[in-house]
Amino acid sequence: MERIRVLIVDDHALFAEALAARLGREPDLVILPIAADGRRALALTATERPRVLVLDLTLGAESGLDVLDRVRERHPDVRVVVLTAMTELDVLVQAVRRGAVGWLGKTESADLVARVIRSAARQGGWIPPDVLGEVLRRLTQDAGGPSGDLLAGLTPREREVLQCMVDGLNRAEIAERLGLSANTVRTHTQNLLAKLDMHSALEAITLAMRAGMRPSG
Repeated sequence: MERIRVLIVDDHALFAEALAARLGREPDLVILPIAADGRRALALTATERPRVLVLDLTLGAESGLDVLDRVRERHPDVRVVVLTAMTELDVLVQAVRRGAVGWLGKTESADLVARVIRSAARQGGWIPPDVLGEVLRRLTQDAGGPSGDLLAGLTPREREVLQCMVDGLNRAEIAERLGLSANTVRTHTQNLLAKLDMHSALEAITLAMRAGMRPSG
């Protein structure tokens, strides 16, 4: 079983400790010492090498978005999932634009948090379905001019997988639609992300929509 190292960054001690205790019961998650501020988060990221960082955006007087920027700059391979009480869509879009691959409200269940952590660790992500369309629209709108040429290096099969991602399918559903194994879908996904220089499925979907891809259903 692949074990995922997780760093929680939150200055609300009771919440963070309760979350760490609950996630620590998951056999595939290794919960690292909690960081209450950006300095501690960067120090632990450097020494403990988390795969996923679960980040609150309100860290006292410190901006979680600034912490996100510093983590992404120094440790670009770390996957950042935002877990916050903030609900402003503009902030969500900023976080995704700055490299977050997941966004969860603090009222969500620990089971969902664990699932999103696993997805993030495997190059996936998660945005609440009720706002995903608007987030993608804003990201596409903000991204600038056409990018169709950036898809030119994809094979026909990789384009099919990317279209399935735009359609909102998960890996198992893509495998079923295309008649492939889940491992083959994983390989195609990793290859297309590398070719597009993207770090998450959400980034790839945004680029695909800039290039003109739309949900097929």
